[in-house]
Amino acid sequence: MWVTLTRIFPYVIAYTIPLLAVSLGGLYSERSGVTNLGLEGLMLVGYFSSALIIKLTQNIVGHTACLWLGITAAIVFGALFSLLHAFASINLKADQVISGTAINMLASALTLYLARVISGSGNISILMGIVRRDIPVFSKIPVLGPLLFSQSYWSTWLVLAVWGASFWLLYKTSFGLRLRACGEFPSAVQSAGVNVYKMRYFGVLMSGALSGLGGAVMLITYSGEFNGTVAGLGFLAIAAMIFGQWKPLGILGATFFFGFAMTVANVSQVIPSLGTIPPVLFKVFPYVVTLIALMLFSKHSAAPLNDGVPF
Repeated sequence: MWVTLTRIFPYVIAYTIPLLAVSLGGLYSERSGVTNLGLEGLMLVGYFSSALIIKLTQNIVGHTACLWLGITAAIVFGALFSLLHAFASINLKADQVISGTAINMLASALTLYLARVISGSGNISILMGIVRRDIPVFSKIPVLGPLLFSQSYWSTWLVLAVWGASFWLLYKTSFGLRLRACGEFPSAVQSAGVNVYKMRYFGVLMSGALSGLGGAVMLITYSGEFNGTVAGLGFLAIAAMIFGQWKPLGILGATFFFGFAMTVANVSQVIPSLGTIPPVLFKVFPYVVTLIALMLFSKHSAAPLNDGVPF
């Protein structure tokens, strides 16, 4: 059992990290008071833009450099694309659910069209993603070493650093207090001299940037090519945000839980003890778990009071 756990745990981390990045993006947006159901589309934009930039540069610059260029492109284009949702939700005071849905539909159609124009097939492959490596010294630590520091992606530590910085920014700084207050009592914040519009723009831009980062991490770790879909990971990230009660620590635990469920679904056929269970049950397992988690925790929702309410 221990051998099986050490073999699948790196995959658990690989599935968890993109979810964590996207869910953190949703946290920024909703803490500022803007509901963002467009995380799936924003993640798809990052997925596509990183694949395109890496494909264009992988024979020109070094391997690591082209990966960083892809990540940067995903962050930038994800943020720029999120401006559509920000303008509609904040300036035009449009229904934020409809705006987020439109973002998902537009991103799916646009990226797939561009991919077909560029590649002819709709798929954009990259030569190589991140090479997994053992972290010196730490990988030798008993128990934790084989689980966390063996066969590790450096993108894992990048996203965890973003998570730590987000926790600090939101809960340890006056800026974070003002941002969270915009989702709770925007009128009081405005009367104190804080520009609610600018704070909400920041929240939505961060949601686009981090969702794009999640798409790029997915590409350079376990996907390897843009194929027109992120398989509902953006919606799972929203579920993880709700499951985690709109708090960074809760989101970390929720995304790990969903990452574990997805890993079990994908590796069940190579685990002898699970081989007798019909594969279809494992395929639907992450989504059934998501629905159950939402039903259990929806009554105790800790959503910002003015989340989704135009100001």
